[in-house]
Amino acid sequence: MQAQDTTNNIAVAMRALLLFFLVALILFLGRKLFIPMFYGLFIAIVLYPVCRKLETYKLSKGLAIAIALSMVIVLFSALLILLYWQIGLFRQDLPALTQKVKPMLTRFQEWLTTSFSISPLMQTEWTHNLVINSSASVGSLLRSTVAATAGTFFSLFLIPIFAALFLYHRAVFVKFLYHYLGERRRDRVNAILKEVIHTYFNYIKGMILVYIIVGILNSIGLMALGIKHAILFGMLTAIMTIIPYAGIVISAALPISVAFITTNSIWYPIGVILVFSFVQYLEANVIFPKVVGIQLNVSTWAMMVAILAGGIIWGVSGMILFIPFVAILKIIASHIKELEALHILLDRD
Repeated sequence: MQAQDTTNNIAVAMRALLLFFLVALILFLGRKLFIPMFYGLFIAIVLYPVCRKLETYKLSKGLAIAIALSMVIVLFSALLILLYWQIGLFRQDLPALTQKVKPMLTRFQEWLTTSFSISPLMQTEWTHNLVINSSASVGSLLRSTVAATAGTFFSLFLIPIFAALFLYHRAVFVKFLYHYLGERRRDRVNAILKEVIHTYFNYIKGMILVYIIVGILNSIGLMALGIKHAILFGMLTAIMTIIPYAGIVISAALPISVAFITTNSIWYPIGVILVFSFVQYLEANVIFPKVVGIQLNVSTWAMMVAILAGGIIWGVSGMILFIPFVAILKIIASHIKELEALHILLDRD
């Protein structure tokens, strides 16, 4: 009897593992559809209370959705304007930066000539050959960057459309759940939906708190180094981390260049880089899992697994989207007795 139970448990575990890999494969192959669709779904979840509030003022459903989405578009546009402004400030500092770099390059060439007997002519030839050999790889990189940018803009176009459709047809989706799961589970479905909306709101609140903490830590680090406008640079760099990779690189370039121009030591720019690198490490491995994990009431272990699995399957978008996925899965497991073990695994308490 015990051997039969063991065999049954192994069979259940194997079926669960097979289902997991099948779902992961479907998500990976369908990422071009699922990523903008789920971004739209979560934006719709966040905007649902706003739309309901606007509809109480006798506004039509379409007008309420348009106003709510316009708020999101204005916020995103403000971030783009902030990015453009930082680039403009960096371009103003570029001539001074160039003048600062030229003597350093001259001294570096003299050091190569003195230490390794490499003549300036030979250094010029090496630089010329390096440029020629790297031109092909640079062209390939530019083509892939253009393709990625086009795909990003296409997704940005689809996300508000999906969000508007989810909001406009929300009653249809709820009726679908009623019919698919059965009328006798109507109360349970309503409870899950209400808790999901509340949980995802807490997730957004946690994200805002993360950016505030990161901005404060950046500002403290820059102030300790004596960098001008430390609070401005620290907060702007924290806000720009919303844009994965590119945001932190572009926003950090300005304080690095200011530190390089206004001081006579290379250690200040290196110190700025170390500050941002250390804060980013804390944000990715400590602050984000702790703060957002508390808001979602999801264990730190589950948060880390969600971030890593999302990165493997969907890249940066997966690292963002898989966190609320885990929170929603925990909510569903808390309302289904058969999934109680899964709820224990995911719950922070």
